[in-house]
Amino acid sequence: MTMTAIKTAIKLPPSKHEFAEVIHRLEAGGAMLPDTPENLMQIIGLYKAYAVPMDFYWRDLLYIAEREFLNPLPFFKYFLPKEYLERHNHYAGDDADLRIWRGEATAHPELLAFIEKGETFKMPKLLHHLFHDRINMEFAEACMRAMLWHRGMGGQFDPYLDSEEYKANADKAIKAYFQGNPVMLGLYKLFPDMFLEQCRQMSYYANLGLFWEVMAPVFFEMSDRYDEGTISSVPEAMSFLVNGIFAIAGRPIYHHVYIRGECYEIVPKSKGFMWLYEAALPYVEAVFYRTAPFRGTKSYNAQARQVPEDQKDFHYGILYADVFPVGTAGIPPTLLMQDMLHFLPPYLVDYYRQHCRGEEDMLIQLGVSFQRSMYCVTSAVIQALRTALLYPLDDENIQHLQANRDFFEMQLNRFTRPEYNIRDAARLGSIQKQDYR
Repeated sequence: MTMTAIKTAIKLPPSKHEFAEVIHRLEAGGAMLPDTPENLMQIIGLYKAYAVPMDFYWRDLLYIAEREFLNPLPFFKYFLPKEYLERHNHYAGDDADLRIWRGEATAHPELLAFIEKGETFKMPKLLHHLFHDRINMEFAEACMRAMLWHRGMGGQFDPYLDSEEYKANADKAIKAYFQGNPVMLGLYKLFPDMFLEQCRQMSYYANLGLFWEVMAPVFFEMSDRYDEGTISSVPEAMSFLVNGIFAIAGRPIYHHVYIRGECYEIVPKSKGFMWLYEAALPYVEAVFYRTAPFRGTKSYNAQARQVPEDQKDFHYGILYADVFPVGTAGIPPTLLMQDMLHFLPPYLVDYYRQHCRGEEDMLIQLGVSFQRSMYCVTSAVIQALRTALLYPLDDENIQHLQANRDFFEMQLNRFTRPEYNIRDAARLGSIQKQDYR
């Protein structure tokens, strides 16, 4: 299909877009990221390094949503019980609903080894936690809050959180959770909206947890296939992601809470909310593109229009990030970079040693590689949307090919807007060059 697409694309005159080369690459079935062995090595290595902490993120997000729920003092919410470490991923293992990764369904061995010893040595969980020698769940929560804050991005999951049915389901769970606690029940009666908003946040914990439960085995499988030599180009990596998106598109998104052995369906599976529309697309929009101005690096003057008036114009995600470590959970994702540092494959460690200005610089190089890898994921999302909404890349109808081009140009226009410094912040031009490090 790739070669056919290249031939049929000749029917159209060359694009006059600022990123015409990227447009033509997308029309030929490629990604926004150039297809080079070095780029492929970086993105696959980062998918592996990301998948291991992600295997903890999704388990802990579901644990918090299902068990901690509205605990007013959740001191131990990052202390994942054995039940959740052994919880089977629905997309790995012999009993998978759809087996994406050929590995095991329980927590990844590298993750278990890190939980046991961390960067230091074996000691009680509490000491690992206090020394911050652990997986940084604060990053996962920052992603969840970005999705919660940038609400209304399509789908039916988010509008449902404002429905009377959701409020009734939440009311039953809240009253059951605080049964026998007159203080909290009294506060709930006085401030019902406050408790309901916390419940909505828990529903987004579940949403993101179910999203990442899919992505972890996808990234693990891509790493294994790269090691085997069956993924040998950036377009092949992107195609694997596109196929994965469609294979998992209909996985249900729900939120169940377990209180004293009883299950309360706050967002029931029967509502039919689907992974692609209710989790994947909102995640990409909220986390890759939007998020929020990151704290600790710059002062923003809203009156001088240094911050967009509309949330849809926010451009502080990884696709726009000037990658440097600021020590926060936001974007640039320093805490995730620190997590991934523990699980880099050897070939990527060797690569960074060749190009780093020292061990301290490895975190920066890792962040830049992560940015490249997320441009590849975004390319897969764009190609998946084109497949769902428009026409095949090898379509013989020139009007259909023009519609595809208009779609690609519209997507890339998000990186060329001059307002709010969007054009300068976007890294699409930077990743076209191999010396962007």
